Amino acid sequence: MNKRAASTQKKSRYKIIIVDDHPIVRKGLAQLINQEQDLTVTGEAEDAQSALDLLKKIRPDLAIIDISLKGIDGIELIKKIKERYQYIPMLVVSMHDESLFAERALRAGAKGYIMKQEAIEKMMEAIRKVIGGELYISERVSANIVKRFIDGKEVQKNSPIEILSDRELEVFNLIGQGYRTRQIADMLHVSVKTVESYRANIKEKLNLKNATELLKHAVHWVESQ
Repeated sequence: MNKRAASTQKKSRYKIIIVDDHPIVRKGLAQLINQEQDLTVTGEAEDAQSALDLLKKIRPDLAIIDISLKGIDGIELIKKIKERYQYIPMLVVSMHDESLFAERALRAGAKGYIMKQEAIEKMMEAIRKVIGGELYISERVSANIVKRFIDGKEVQKNSPIEILSDRELEVFNLIGQGYRTRQIADMLHVSVKTVESYRANIKEKLNLKNATELLKHAVHWVESQ
């Protein structure tokens, strides 16, 4: 292949940025994407502000975003990108259960949601669909949305999904899985004081008296999902 042909092929590749707070995850995903003939990673960011700064310099064909980020979380970042760069499609790639965050991500402005443990083939399918202007969600999430639409039922008003903010739901979910405050702070890259503030907000919103009630409620809710 001559230089001119190689240059043409390179230009035809879709540009992607990856926003994830784990360097190993970013590098691993970038390596997989760069192996595809029609895709290339042109930028990486570890948090929301770095991502927004990057978007001022790079206008990608797709932004891949994780839910858990330092400071502003992925859902809030999606809202900001949609407000400033409406033409950039966004795909959430996260370890968080899609049943909790997929619909929130779509409402915020994302065009797809896929979990990190999915097969490489599924990941590439999701990337190409979203770049192509289609939505990508799993059959399970799609079925749940259709079922609620057909049944005419909304999420119960006392459900944590409806009452809590995205970050509060994230903390509530982790509490229900048995993680302690310090562990949650480390996982979300925030201070213990910040997690304690989230816990206080959750207790107030769900009308829970103390930490014991919070734990029981969170565990019960996680088991019911």
